[in-house]
Amino acid sequence: MPTPVFIAENTAKTYRTNEVEVHALRGVSMTFFQGEMVVLLGPSGSGKSTFLNILGGLDNATSGTVSFMGKNLTDFSESELTRYRRDYVGFVFQFYNLIPSLNAWENVALTTEIAKSPMDPQEALELVGLGKRSSHFPAEMSGGEQQRVAIARAIAKRPEVLLCDEPTGALDTKTGTLVLEALQRINLELGTTTAIITHNTAIQQMANRVYVFKDGTIESTHENETPKQPSEVAW
Repeated sequence: MPTPVFIAENTAKTYRTNEVEVHALRGVSMTFFQGEMVVLLGPSGSGKSTFLNILGGLDNATSGTVSFMGKNLTDFSESELTRYRRDYVGFVFQFYNLIPSLNAWENVALTTEIAKSPMDPQEALELVGLGKRSSHFPAEMSGGEQQRVAIARAIAKRPEVLLCDEPTGALDTKTGTLVLEALQRINLELGTTTAIITHNTAIQQMANRVYVFKDGTIESTHENETPKQPSEVAW
């Protein structure tokens, strides 16, 4: 049996503003296994990003538990969560958050300076197909190239998990496919457990496991016995 990386049990999240309560998650339970690619689908406001932020230690559950490799994240202190994010989690967001005054190599190197056993920035850029663009600045790169630099930055510290929130949301189909190919290559070659949030239902075809969110709950789930290559996915 594959090793569980995340186990969420009855995870709930409630935001309170004055007397108003918003139930972002309502008792979500799921397991992510080592080395698999998971896609989280659902409309805006369905709880996907809230759940991913809890997995990544950016937010805390109101009730229920979330464990990582057998350790309960719910019990972590702020300093423990900081170390957890630094040592084990890579984040990729819809917007690239690159530093404009640094070239691609330097943007990736920022992560390697704080990691325990990082890969060389050039190696990370090679993995996402940008080895020859390492000296280019963000303004000299396309949106897809900038997103792949962001992916290289995230994986350069050799994270156990890679959490991606709408990584192709701002990209066209051709460029988005290149980004998905980079994510799949990292998942397969490094064995990095990868979770992707997306509105694009077609992307579920390349996942090992798919969870569909609705109104803070998991509406359905299924597995793909033979995940497709990104180039085979029709958007």
